[in-house]
Amino acid sequence: MSTTTINLIDSFQEFKDFKNIDRPTVISVLEEVFRSMLRKKYGTDENCDVIVNPDNGDLEIWRTRRVMEDGFSEDDDLEIELADVHKIDPSLEVGDDYIEQITLESFGRRAILAARQTLVSKVLELEKDEIFKKYKDRVGEIITGEVYQVWKKETLVLDDEGNELLMPKTEQIPADYFKKGDSVRAVISKVEMINANPKIIISRTAPEFLQRLFELEVPEIFDGLITVKKIVREPGERAKVAVESYDDRIDPVGACVGMKGSRIHGIVRELKNENIDVINFTNNISLYITRALSPAKITSIKLDDETKHASVYLKPDQVSLAIGRGGHNIKLAGKLTGYEIDVYREAGEESDEDVDLEEFSDEIDSWIIDELKAIGCDTAKSVLALSVEDLVKRTDLEEETIKEVVQILQSEFE
Repeated sequence: MSTTTINLIDSFQEFKDFKNIDRPTVISVLEEVFRSMLRKKYGTDENCDVIVNPDNGDLEIWRTRRVMEDGFSEDDDLEIELADVHKIDPSLEVGDDYIEQITLESFGRRAILAARQTLVSKVLELEKDEIFKKYKDRVGEIITGEVYQVWKKETLVLDDEGNELLMPKTEQIPADYFKKGDSVRAVISKVEMINANPKIIISRTAPEFLQRLFELEVPEIFDGLITVKKIVREPGERAKVAVESYDDRIDPVGACVGMKGSRIHGIVRELKNENIDVINFTNNISLYITRALSPAKITSIKLDDETKHASVYLKPDQVSLAIGRGGHNIKLAGKLTGYEIDVYREAGEESDEDVDLEEFSDEIDSWIIDELKAIGCDTAKSVLALSVEDLVKRTDLEEETIKEVVQILQSEFE
């Protein structure tokens, strides 16, 4: 047996060990490759049988031709004349079938090399198709993989079969930090074919990722007793999850949070300390908005259902809570409820209300607030009661700084 033939048989051997491809497919691909070799050599393959045994890599090719009277053969590919066939087998008569086995060698070295090439590329193509099909059906599922390479804009992750998954920087939580060999959990978010290559994108910032984590941690969600109505996220910062229970005996928020926060704790850790507010879903919009703005306590609310606009009134000390750090709280509450929310301090009480200095932490640096507290001023009015000169004398602050602070505090009461 020539080395080329052995090579081809080796290709089979590799072929039958192929991880994602089933046997009928293996057989049909091999058969097609050899049939195309037969068509090239004999002009037709319709009178040939190709028998493939993928278990041991064996292959047999049989060719059948009808025996004709001398001078009556019209097509040498389908027929053979009596005189020619008698040189091989004298017992055959006109009208009999002459069956011969075709050896691989008879195709010649170049044809065999070409066939091997075709075989290898067909296999790769099939494998890519299999990966694509397998993952296409799994969009939205959670997957655990191993970080293989970290680039500036994306991270390459391998699944347990060594398939490549891509996690772009935009799909990573800002505090995520991966190095080669780390185990990583994410949700399959997009599967597409690009230039015949399957591209599988995974994400840790998608709301589905948080939903799947809840399903893993909260059996009642997995069993369908509690439904997650909607999830909105600012990845790594804050998330709001609206849940509903169809069973009055189950408190959906309590079930999601768990005893002393046991269930939600694991999720928060996985999401790099993302703040997760779980709220009870309701069709009563004003109640829904009130819950969505937690932890702030709302005094009253006015709704305009046509423009989907809500004006929310709160006590002055609740305003910055409602807005939240970086405005995340109010932004997410708006996304969750579908209403544009405006926050107002309650009218009529402001003249007598004093405001804690901590409430200004988004406008005044915390070290300045600490300086003012050190001299016994912890509310806006206690600072305004002193003159700028007094404040300069009693603190380590510059006059410029104090003037700015006073201006900010005054505008609060205007």
